[in-house]
Amino acid sequence: MIAAFKQLVARHWPVLRFRSIIFGTLLFVAALPGLGAVFLRVYENALVRRTEAELIAQSTALAASASIIWPGAIEQPTPSNVRFEEPVTEVDLQSATVLPERPAPVRARMPIDQGAAGVLQRLKPVITQTKAVTLASIQLLDRNAIILNGYGMGGSLIHAPEVAAALRGKATTVFRDNASYRQTYPLEWLSRASSLRLHHARPIRVNGQVVGAVLVSRSPRALFKGMYEDRGKIALGVIVIFGTLVLISAILARAIVRPIENLSRATHTMATGRAITLQRPSLQVVEVRALYDDFEKMAEAIAQRSRYLRDFAAALSHEFKTPLASISGAIELLEDHADTMSDADRQKFLGNMAVDADRLSRLVRRMMELAKADMQLPNGTERIDVMPVLAKIADSYRSPSFVVQVQAASPRSGALIDHISLERIAATLVENSKQAGATKVLIYIRYMDGQMTIAFEDDGDGISEADRARIFEPFFTSKRHKGGTGMGLSIARSLAEAHGGTLGLAHSNQGARFKLALTSG
Repeated sequence: MIAAFKQLVARHWPVLRFRSIIFGTLLFVAALPGLGAVFLRVYENALVRRTEAELIAQSTALAASASIIWPGAIEQPTPSNVRFEEPVTEVDLQSATVLPERPAPVRARMPIDQGAAGVLQRLKPVITQTKAVTLASIQLLDRNAIILNGYGMGGSLIHAPEVAAALRGKATTVFRDNASYRQTYPLEWLSRASSLRLHHARPIRVNGQVVGAVLVSRSPRALFKGMYEDRGKIALGVIVIFGTLVLISAILARAIVRPIENLSRATHTMATGRAITLQRPSLQVVEVRALYDDFEKMAEAIAQRSRYLRDFAAALSHEFKTPLASISGAIELLEDHADTMSDADRQKFLGNMAVDADRLSRLVRRMMELAKADMQLPNGTERIDVMPVLAKIADSYRSPSFVVQVQAASPRSGALIDHISLERIAATLVENSKQAGATKVLIYIRYMDGQMTIAFEDDGDGISEADRARIFEPFFTSKRHKGGTGMGLSIARSLAEAHGGTLGLAHSNQGARFKLALTSG
């Protein structure tokens, strides 16, 4: 199931540019607060609460005015510790129950309170001017919930829950459906409050008794009307957010996207065999900088490997060309003059061909050894004690005319290398010393800072300054006349590097001195 879903997504997922993904992601994140304000009713709920607060303020002012001019009202002293605070709103679009439209007034069973009617006549100018400004419906009710003005005058609203609560002394606000609602804005369906109306009933108290109520109702402030009123701020916010998104996208593109594109172009250039010039980005990012460092190391390693292969192929061609030409010439001579050639000359040419064939065989064998050394991939966990291996090499080469000694400056003698590779490296170095006319080789082991250094010092003829820079090159040898292939040191160095070590030629006042550095185990 999950695999099928992943395949479906992969099949229809559009391939986008990284710039588009960055900008789209930032735009979506920036739009989330605005979408939440609309679809989660945050902003609209704030408008509704604002409308309720206005209705509470209007009804409070009218109820206070009515209580002052009500017949029989006793003037109350103004308290000195009056607390000034905003009215507490009750309604919430998410949780409030929406009641049906306010029911029609029923026939009153009792006559209208004449005192309340007189108060209405005195408050009519105030009510009229208030309605003209606030657009709210304002009605006064007597103690029996009989409507004194407006729609349904003379009827009773005692069965309306908000009115009943107000006559019991509790101010109440409710939501009701608005049957007269007609859509004004195209997207007004997004606003839940558009088709609702707020009804607020507040008691009128005289001498501590509830003598009537003020009933005010109004449609909540429309969401889109509120947005229109704040259009300047909203437009400025959109411009600032969009500009910030463009700026952030440009910074990310310059710091991430453009460097990746540069690396892609450099990779294509390198694949064609041309030299590359990698320009680092001006805006540095730690990960991108590390990627550039690794890419430059890779490019340098590839270039170095290419030069190595080119030089190796040229040297190989030269090394094979000489014995092959000699063998080919000898065959031609034997073919042309075999009948007239003496047995001694014939044996001489055959011997030369055998020597050249043997040299070709040694070259091929050494090339295979070098290839294995270059391609060797150690597991990185094999550790050996180098002392027994070096002691074995010393014993195998030791003779009355050639002394090999092993000395250790530290009791620690473990290293990350296998015994076969160490044997081949040590045997190559000792054999070279012997061929250089040395009578003594000292192998000295030293341990320091997690690294083991094995030095091979001899008292032979040493290495000339002209040859010191080339001794590790494949096929380079000063003992070609003795059958040397010039590949021993190349193989030894490749074996050392395959195990994370190094092999180099160190300075020496007499003879030759090689240093093998390995990771201590």
